[in-house]
Amino acid sequence: MGMVKLIEPHDEGELALIKSLLEGNDIPYFVQNEHFGSLYPGLALPFNARVVMVDESDIGRAGTLLGELTAERRTDEAG
Repeated sequence: MGMVKLIEPHDEGELALIKSLLEGNDIPYFVQNEHFGSLYPGLALPFNARVVMVDESDIGRAGTLLGELTAERRTDEAG
């Protein structure tokens, strides 16, 4: 199976939390642009966005694990 997008963390702290949760639950992941994204602080542009990817078979479990984090984000974005 292939890797699919799980989440785009807003900052280093959120990325560290996500990585810790995934590692603690033995869910393999890959962070696209992990080190490149921190080279250019400031505006979050699509070319330097960090994207956490997981295997398709783990997306349900990972999504459940990050459920509270993503629910909180949706509430914040809604205003």
